[in-house]
Amino acid sequence: MLQSDDTLHLRLLQTTDLHMRLLSYDYFADRPAPQGGLARLAPLITEARAEAANCLLLDNGDFLQGTPMGDLFADPDVIDSTGIHPMIAAMNALGFDAATLGNHEFNYGLPTLDRALRDAAFPVVAGNITRPGGPSLPPWMILPLTATDTTGRPHTLRIGLIGLAPPQITAWDRAMLNGAIRMQGICDAARAHIPTMRAQGADLIIALAHTGIGDARDRPDLENAAVPLAAIDGIDAILCGHQHQTFPGPRFQGLDHVDTRTSTIHGKPAMMPGFWGSHLGVMDLTLRRGADGAWRIGDHTVALRTAPDAAHGTVPDDPTVQRAVSAAHSATLTHIRQPVGHTTAPLHSYFTLIADDAAVQLVAEAQRARTAELLQGRPHADLPLLSAAAPFKVGGQAGPDFYSDVPAGPLSRRNLADLYLFPNTLQAVEVTGAQLHDWLERAAGLYCQITPGRPDQTLRNPDFPAYNFDVICGLRYRIDLSQPPRFAIDGTLPDPAVHRVTDITHDGRAIRPDDRFVVATNSYRIGSSLMAPLGQLPVALDTRERIRDVLLRHIARTGTITPPRRPVWRFAAMPPGTSALFDTGPGAAAYLDGPHLPPLERLGPTPQGFMRLRLHL
Repeated sequence: MLQSDDTLHLRLLQTTDLHMRLLSYDYFADRPAPQGGLARLAPLITEARAEAANCLLLDNGDFLQGTPMGDLFADPDVIDSTGIHPMIAAMNALGFDAATLGNHEFNYGLPTLDRALRDAAFPVVAGNITRPGGPSLPPWMILPLTATDTTGRPHTLRIGLIGLAPPQITAWDRAMLNGAIRMQGICDAARAHIPTMRAQGADLIIALAHTGIGDARDRPDLENAAVPLAAIDGIDAILCGHQHQTFPGPRFQGLDHVDTRTSTIHGKPAMMPGFWGSHLGVMDLTLRRGADGAWRIGDHTVALRTAPDAAHGTVPDDPTVQRAVSAAHSATLTHIRQPVGHTTAPLHSYFTLIADDAAVQLVAEAQRARTAELLQGRPHADLPLLSAAAPFKVGGQAGPDFYSDVPAGPLSRRNLADLYLFPNTLQAVEVTGAQLHDWLERAAGLYCQITPGRPDQTLRNPDFPAYNFDVICGLRYRIDLSQPPRFAIDGTLPDPAVHRVTDITHDGRAIRPDDRFVVATNSYRIGSSLMAPLGQLPVALDTRERIRDVLLRHIARTGTITPPRRPVWRFAAMPPGTSALFDTGPGAAAYLDGPHLPPLERLGPTPQGFMRLRLHL
C-alpha cells in the first residue's frame, strides 16, 4: 500500500581512478609500499556496508592501467593464461555492483578491454561511447535494489546508472583505437538518455561520471564537465573522478555552482574520492516517497574515508584481494625483474622542473633515434628532427615519494616503467618555428610569474600538470619567469604580445617563424589540450610502438648507456635577491651536489614530507 511518508536510506560507495593499485606493493621500486589501493579500501568497504541496510558499491573508471601489472595484463593471452584479469578478479571478489569506463581503459586498445571485461560479474555502462559495427556497452542500466525503509518494509528501488567519460578518448588513444569508437559530449549524451531512463521507470538516476569539476559552461568537448552535467534535469547525484582530487575539498572552493560545504553541484549531491585507492567515497541519501509514488532525495551526507597506511607493516593487505591477485602478483614480479641493460649514472626526476634532466633526455633520445629510422626514405626525412619528452613522477598531489630514482648499475623492466609510466605510442608531427615557440610557451605555463628582486616566491603552478612540461631536445632556449605565462591553462591567449620563452636556437641559429621541423613525441601529446593553440599539425609518423618498448630497444642496443645531459634550457638570469621555493622529494638530498644544478639552498622538510629548496634565480 502506497504511503506518502515512506522513507529509506541509500548508501553509495565509490571508488575511482584505482589505476591497477591492488596490493601494498610498489612495482616501480620493487618493494612494499604504504599505500595499497584496493587492498587498503577493502576493509573500509566491508565496514561501510555493515553500517547501512541499503548499499551499492560503484567504480568510476580508470581501473585497468597504471602499474606494471596493468601493462603485463594488457596482453589478452596473458589474461587467458591466468583465467581472469587481476583487477576484475579483485572487483568480483569484493562484489562491485556496477562500474563505468575511464579514458585509460582504452590505452591498450579494444581487444584488451574486451577481454578484461568479459569476466566482470558486474555491469559496465558507457553512455557517450559507441562502437559502430561492433558490440557496444550499454549506455545505462536500471538496477533493481530491494531496499528496506525506516520501518523495515521492503521496497524495490529502481536505480538508474549512466556512465560518462571524457570525449577526448578518441584523440588521446587515436593510434590504438583507429576510429573504432565514437565519443559524444558528456552533457549531450546525458540529455539524450535521461528521459528514456525516467520513462523506463528509474526512481533515481546516478551519473557515474569519469569527469572532473571545472568550467560551468557546457560544450561538446568539455573534459571536466561535472558542473554543467549537474544542471541537467533528471540527474539526482553525481560520482566524479578523473582529476585525482577529492570532493568535498578545498581545491574546488569558489567555483560557480559548487558548494564544498554541502558537497553539492547545482544543489545535487556529488563526490570525488581521490585516486589510487586513497579514499572511499560514502554518500548517504535519505529518500522520501511522495503521494505521487516518486522517490526524491531529501537529506544527504558525503564523507571521504581515508584508506589506512601500511607503514611499518602494521596493516596487512585484505586477504580477499590478496587471494584474488596472488598469481598475477607473482607473474608481475618475475616480469619486472627481467634485466635490460646498465646505466653508468643515476636517473632520477628530483630536479627535472628546474634543470636539464638525464632521464627526460634519455626518453627523448630514444624517441628521436627510432623516429629517424622510420622516417628514412619518407618526405619528412630531410627536415630537422627534434624530440619532446616530459616528466611523469614529480611529486605533486601524489606525494613526496612519487619520483623516479634509478641508481647507477643494472637496469630492469621495472626501471623503464618507472621512467615512462604510460603505454603511449611513438608519433611525430611537423611544426613551424612559430608553432614550436608556442609549444614551448605552453609547457612553460608550469611556472608562476616571478617578481624580480623578491625572495622566496612560489615557483610551480599547482594547477598545471607536470606531464605537460615538455622539454624539446635538439633546441637551446631560456625561460624568463619575470614574464607571465603566454597562455592560460585552458589554452586561451590573454595577451598576444607576451613571451617568456626566449633565445630559441637550433644548431646555433635562431629559429624563424617559417622554419619547418619534425618533432618526435607521443600519442597522448598529439591529442592533448596542450597542443590545441598550435592548430592542426601534419602527422609525419604514426606508429603503434609503445614508447617504453622504444626505450627498451634503445638501451638493449648498446647494453651499457651513459645517460645524456646536454644543454637544452635554463631560466633567464634575474636580479640579485630573486628566489623561488621549490619542493622535491627527500631522496634529492643524495644529488644536491650535482654540477648541472642551478644555485640551491636547502631549507628543510615541508608538512607534507617534501624537501624544500630555495632556488636562486
